[in-house]
Amino acid sequence: MARWQPETAQRLVVAAVDLFTEQGYDATTVAQIAERAGVTKSTFFRHFPDKRELLVAGQETLSRLLAEGIAEAPADATPLEAVAAGLERASGAMGPANRELGPRLKAAVAASTELQERDALKSVGLAAAMTAALIDRGVPDPTAQLAAELGVLAFKRGYAEWSEGDRDDGRGLAEHALAALRDLRAATASLG
Repeated sequence: MARWQPETAQRLVVAAVDLFTEQGYDATTVAQIAERAGVTKSTFFRHFPDKRELLVAGQETLSRLLAEGIAEAPADATPLEAVAAGLERASGAMGPANRELGPRLKAAVAASTELQERDALKSVGLAAAMTAALIDRGVPDPTAQLAAELGVLAFKRGYAEWSEGDRDDGRGLAEHALAALRDLRAATASLG
């Protein structure tokens, strides 16, 4: 088995999601994931501490990109405009592999309570990164938290539409995420 090939982490994620979908999270072992990805078990552990962490592969990068986009937004941007800049920045890093993985990942998460919990923690981490970036811009804490939570929800909704929707619509992830953010912003007006 090859040990140090390019894209090893991505191959491990794809192998894990496929196995989780085929046989369930609990029934899938690290050894099976490594074998499916064409690497050794020790190579798996060089990339991930356990199989649960496969779900959040790339979370640190995504959090960093969201925060950088917010930080680089124009100084006069509103909190939601800054969040939109973060969504655009993060969306630019998502490619065809992310799009293909989306529906399978969603199915794997839906079938496992443990993965649902890990996915919820991922959302908390993304919101915390955006909240901190907004606070650094001088946005008051409650406003920063609300804007960040709307940003996470918009990203998740946009990602779901992008990965599960019409592949020929010509719209990228950023367009879907920004449309979701606009819809959520409009929905907040009806809260009273």
